[in-house]
Amino acid sequence: MAYQVLYRKYRPKSFDDVYGQDHVTQTLRNELRLNRVHHAYLFTGSRGTGKTTCAKILSKAVNCLDIRDGDPCGECANCRGIDSGEILDVVEMDAASNRGIDDIRAIIDEVAFAPARAKYRVYIIDEVHMLSRDAWNALLKTLEEPPAHVVFILATTEVNKIPETILSRCQRFDFHRISPADISERLHEIAAKESVSLTDEAALLIAVIADGAMRDAISLLDRCIGISTNVDADVVRSAAGLAAQGHLFEIVNCTINKNVTRALEIVDSLYKDSKDMGSLCEELQSHFRSLMLIKTVSKPRELVVMSDREFDAAVAEADYLSLPDILFAMDVLGRARAAMRESVSPRTELEMALVKLCAPELDKTDEALFARVTALEKALRLLQSNGVPVAQPSAPAPELPKPTVEYKAEEKKPEPVQETTPADPEPVKETAPEKPEPEQKATPEKPQPAETPAQQPISAPAVDTKPVAQSSAVPTAKPEHKAPARRQNVDMDELYRNAKPFELWPDVVANLRNYSRAISAAFEDTNAYVSGDYLLIETNHEIAFELLKKSAQREEIRKAVQEVTGKVYKLGPYKQPEEKKQSKDEVLDDFIDKLKSSGVNVTED
Repeated sequence: MAYQVLYRKYRPKSFDDVYGQDHVTQTLRNELRLNRVHHAYLFTGSRGTGKTTCAKILSKAVNCLDIRDGDPCGECANCRGIDSGEILDVVEMDAASNRGIDDIRAIIDEVAFAPARAKYRVYIIDEVHMLSRDAWNALLKTLEEPPAHVVFILATTEVNKIPETILSRCQRFDFHRISPADISERLHEIAAKESVSLTDEAALLIAVIADGAMRDAISLLDRCIGISTNVDADVVRSAAGLAAQGHLFEIVNCTINKNVTRALEIVDSLYKDSKDMGSLCEELQSHFRSLMLIKTVSKPRELVVMSDREFDAAVAEADYLSLPDILFAMDVLGRARAAMRESVSPRTELEMALVKLCAPELDKTDEALFARVTALEKALRLLQSNGVPVAQPSAPAPELPKPTVEYKAEEKKPEPVQETTPADPEPVKETAPEKPEPEQKATPEKPQPAETPAQQPISAPAVDTKPVAQSSAVPTAKPEHKAPARRQNVDMDELYRNAKPFELWPDVVANLRNYSRAISAAFEDTNAYVSGDYLLIETNHEIAFELLKKSAQREEIRKAVQEVTGKVYKLGPYKQPEEKKQSKDEVLDDFIDKLKSSGVNVTED
């Protein structure tokens, strides 16, 4: 017996076997149970999602002699005859090759006759959007009022090309892309029946490559089985012609370290292994997309389809890149991918793109300029916040990820930073010098152990080291010990009366998003005032005052203010100034003065 490919061998025979289209199969089963068979159906969706499969199941179900809960029994004469092709009342045609008016006229002539053996004459027209305009016009009248024994099932991947007059006469079902979880489950089921070992990572990788198409996933599994009956991720990449995942991480690390030599060496190695340069460019762009989701989405694990090991490596990699850097990389790779379609040397286009990523100054686009300015601002802010003189840093080791200035800042002992005034105690008087807190240390944003190689981002522990955690480990001064001195040396009402509106406060709140979206949201719709060296924040949100009381969050706010203004302010709450109250002696003196002015003789004793 001739070998049958897997996607045909395991094509679903009932609606229960269809994966990922419950919204379609459940509706069709309900209609069949109620004997509500429509005369025209339209199945639309991307390739490999089950349109033709559901059309064949529906054609059997409407003709089944023993329908079971909306599913064809598969055992009666009609079901067996339709499966074997003996019953000619079910006609399947491809509109891509039968798109003319003569093909449609042949259907119109046939529908006048009753079915020979089945209950309904069913016409399944695949890729129906390929029909010519004359063919649509010829089909329109028959589709609107067909004989009672005729059912049309139209399938298309481009529903936008279907005339509105046809759409209004069909019951439409939209097929969704099948989720990676459903595809992976189906692949494991097929592998078990074929006595093939399939790892979870390999099944997930096949699902990602298939991009929601079950047929493509099963076909790729078929190719993998031809290579080895023990299918793992390496076998899948070999069958699909993809670069190893480690190569993608290594190329991205080269763009971080500006190591263009190593990046081009990797491309040369993959080219010699006959890897498609267009596919490699698309994979790199997809990898940067995953980094973009990690940087912007609150729960990226639900959207980034990777193994846990690869996801941890991607998180570590995303820590070294800013969002403008990632968007710039995606833009460069996208332009390279578009140029490859017309270029005689796709490899050259990819190499040019990698050179631009490793040396952004060669790219003159606005995106490249924005990425360079962002990188410079970040490095300068880091130097200033850590008290490091702005000088040319020594050349970092080739394997260290960027930015190298962060690790140099960690080795030096920065000057102590002044403790920010918390929200609840009163601020210090302007004229009183504030002594630095020796135990409060500036913490680098992303420290990284020097022994971690850039070529192995999977083991990089950068994501485990957080600035807030390190700040909390350093003992800080307790503000309540200084409170008595502050109350003695400052006039709070005078401080509030001298306060002027701080016009750059909206920019500071926007800048806070780079540190914490939660902190930024807490200070939305607030106002700020400047009085000498103090930045006073006016808000009705209790959470904002709670954040001001915590040293770690207060430090983030002070950094955001410094980056916008270039000046370190002391933070505190703002209150509307109250009228100055008189002491008891002052009240008595005023009373005596009034009596004397009224002519009353008052003695001082």
